[in-house]
Amino acid sequence: MEALDLAVIAEAWVRLFELDSLFYLVLGTLIGLVFGVLPGLGGTTALAILIPFSMNMEPGDAIILMAGVMGVAPTSGAVTAILLNTPGTAPNAATTLDGYPLSQQGKAGLAIGAAAAASGLGGIIGIIFLIAMVPITREIVLMFAPTEFLLLAVLGLVTVSLSTGKKFVKSLIVGLFGLIIASVGYHEVTGEERFTFGIDYLWDGFKLVPVMIGFFAVSEMINLWAKQGSVAGSGEMEAINFRQVLQGCLEPIKRWKVLLRGSAIGTGVGALPGVGGTVAAFMAYTIAVTTAKPSERDSFGKGNIVGVIAPESANNAKEGGALVPTLAFGIPGSAEMAVFLSVLILHGMVPGPTIMTESLDIIWILIAAAAASGVIASIITISAASSIAKLTFVDSRTLVPIVLAFAMIGSYSLDNEIYDVVTTLVFGFVGFLFMRFGFPRIAFPLAIVLGPLMETSYFQTLRIGDGTLSILFDRPQSIVIMLLIVACIAYYLKGFFSRSESEETPA
Repeated sequence: MEALDLAVIAEAWVRLFELDSLFYLVLGTLIGLVFGVLPGLGGTTALAILIPFSMNMEPGDAIILMAGVMGVAPTSGAVTAILLNTPGTAPNAATTLDGYPLSQQGKAGLAIGAAAAASGLGGIIGIIFLIAMVPITREIVLMFAPTEFLLLAVLGLVTVSLSTGKKFVKSLIVGLFGLIIASVGYHEVTGEERFTFGIDYLWDGFKLVPVMIGFFAVSEMINLWAKQGSVAGSGEMEAINFRQVLQGCLEPIKRWKVLLRGSAIGTGVGALPGVGGTVAAFMAYTIAVTTAKPSERDSFGKGNIVGVIAPESANNAKEGGALVPTLAFGIPGSAEMAVFLSVLILHGMVPGPTIMTESLDIIWILIAAAAASGVIASIITISAASSIAKLTFVDSRTLVPIVLAFAMIGSYSLDNEIYDVVTTLVFGFVGFLFMRFGFPRIAFPLAIVLGPLMETSYFQTLRIGDGTLSILFDRPQSIVIMLLIVACIAYYLKGFFSRSESEETPA
């Protein structure tokens, strides 16, 4: 690595330990902790609400704040998964399989200590992966042209839809809806107005921040209000033995092979556009079961500590992997990264060749903050697990108005525009309807972010190819990406026909 890079890295760490930076890091960590422990909310909702409040901040401070949120949300979500059988975030669902049985056996402290340590160590391993990729990625990105960016955007939507399993078609429908929403407004190439219906506000299209706040924060609050009661329902919380917590912290080190394998799976899956932590966590858990000794396999699902270490290490490690396509190509690695991408855009940083060459200092600040927040998250989770879990017993009638108030204030403060609040409310109900009718929501934010990239790349490709798309077959990079798209669709079709045949076969 060049000497200049080493200087930038050192400067990033010095910046992180300045008083104001530490304040934003701790603040982001605390906010992420609250949202991470409340099932259905998670880091995505927290990021969406914080976007408008970060507008007047320095780019570096805004990045540190968001990194604090992303670092703690997956970790704190494991606490309720273990104590209440209620995962804080979707990836923590894999932790409930063995974490909750351990809690029922009076070993809640052991499970929480193992989960917190595995999350922290997994996050560090993921950041190491990101650090190793930065100098390589800078060179790789410069090899890509608009043709590859167009195909990468398509690949991102296909892979995220594929990750939803049987809901592949529904996910594609949601993605198509997102592309339509992204196309609203004045077209920069043709000069036409699209889907504005004579409304001046829509000339510039739907603003990304109000849409994200509504689609995630407001929809979750509507859903929570509809359920009534507290998040945890009538669940009972097991007492925590802190001696067990300390013993649990040593378990990932004792089982370092499980830790490394889970972290490797997390970073690898996280680097795939749109796949996210749920797939990584369950894949790590499944592989942990299949690679265990035959005599140990029956213990999974009944309180095996490996069933906690594997998914939690993968869950946090995926953040480092997900940042690679997000920063290098502007292709979000998850819904959370799609929201984080809007933070970068809001502060004038365009992911891709520009940010990899002109804003390298911001990248290293992000890396330093992500690494520090993971450690802080683990320490807080270990020391305050019992208090954290009590948040889930807050009645929804108290929680919902508070979150909605912050959402509306944040949306309005963006441009002091009442139509932004209307947009937030509309997309809040849209997101709620998607949830109620079983449509996976993850494809929507990816489509919103990728829509402009796809459209711009499409017209640039036409211009380069003299009005045709034949240039897609002239570049080896494009051919490889097209083969990956075809392989993904073929994989789904194979599974679809296999399921159809099994359903038709009489018992």
